[in-house]
Amino acid sequence: MNIEKLKEIILNNLENKNEELKRVFHGRGNFYSDYNYLVVDSIDDILLAIFFEEIDKNIEKKLIKLLDEIYALKNFKNFIIQRRYKKDNLNEVLRGKLSSDLIAIENSLKYKINFSNQNMGIFPDMKIGREFIQNICKDKNILNLFSYTCAFSVAAISAGALKVVNVDMAKGALTIGRENHHLNNLDTKKVKFMPYDILKSWSRIKKEGPYDIIIIDPPSFQKGSFAATKDYEKIIKRLDELAANKCIVLSCLNAPELYSDFIKNIFKEFASDFTFEKRLENLDTFPAIDNEKALKNLVFKRDK
Repeated sequence: MNIEKLKEIILNNLENKNEELKRVFHGRGNFYSDYNYLVVDSIDDILLAIFFEEIDKNIEKKLIKLLDEIYALKNFKNFIIQRRYKKDNLNEVLRGKLSSDLIAIENSLKYKINFSNQNMGIFPDMKIGREFIQNICKDKNILNLFSYTCAFSVAAISAGALKVVNVDMAKGALTIGRENHHLNNLDTKKVKFMPYDILKSWSRIKKEGPYDIIIIDPPSFQKGSFAATKDYEKIIKRLDELAANKCIVLSCLNAPELYSDFIKNIFKEFASDFTFEKRLENLDTFPAIDNEKALKNLVFKRDK
C-alpha cells in the first residue's frame, strides 16, 4: 500500500471529525502490512501518531510530512508523535502546546488523558465493551477487575448502575479513575476504588458482592503481577463465589498469541455453570487480518 492510499484511509476516517476519540488508522492488526507499526488517533483537536517500531528515517520523514498535512487540513491544534519502541522520551509534540488538563471524549463522557506514559489513560479499542456494559448495567452491582483509570465504571455509573467496585493495584490509575467520575459529575458514593493486588485480595473483593456483572480486562502480561497464560484461570476459579445468579461476565483479552478458545476452555474447566453467549464485534476502525489475534471480548452468562 502506497503512502497516498494511507492518506486516503485516514482522511476517510476523519470525514466526520468531531470531538470524540477515534482511531483513524490501525496498522497493528496487519490488515495493512506495509504500515503494521503505525496507528493514528483523533482526540478532539489532537492528532496522535504512534510508531511501534523504529523505521527507516526517510520513510518516517515522509509519514510525518503526510500527517502534518492532515493536521493542517483538518484543523487540529496539536500534533504528537509517540515512539513506543523507545525506553524514555517517548512523546514529541510537533505542533501546538499541550496543557496539563487534557481529556478524551467517548459517547459524550470525558476521560483524563496524559502523554507522560505509553498509555494515555483510555484504550479506544474497548469502546465496544463499554457500550455493551452500558446497555446491561442499569440497577446492577458490577465488579470491574483490572480497572486501570475506571473507564468501564464511568460508563456504567452514567448509565444507571447500582454500584461499581473497581480493583487495580495501581493507586495512581485509581486516583485518575476517581477524577474521571468527578469530571462527569457522577456520584462516587456508588463507586468503590480498591488499590489491591487482585490475586491476593479475594476476601475483600467478595465482601462487596455478589456481583450481577463482572468485567475481567487484564493486561496480557505485567511483570511480577499478572501473566494471562497462568493467572487468567485463577480469576475464573473464583467466579462461583463472586457471581450472583444469572451473572454476566465480560471476559477480555488482547494477546495476539492467545485465541478465544483459551478463555472458553478455562470457563469450561473452572466455571462450567457459565455458558458462552457471544463475542463482541471489534470496531470497524480496528481491522485485523486475523480476528483471533485482535482484541477478544467474550460474554458468558451464569445459567443458575
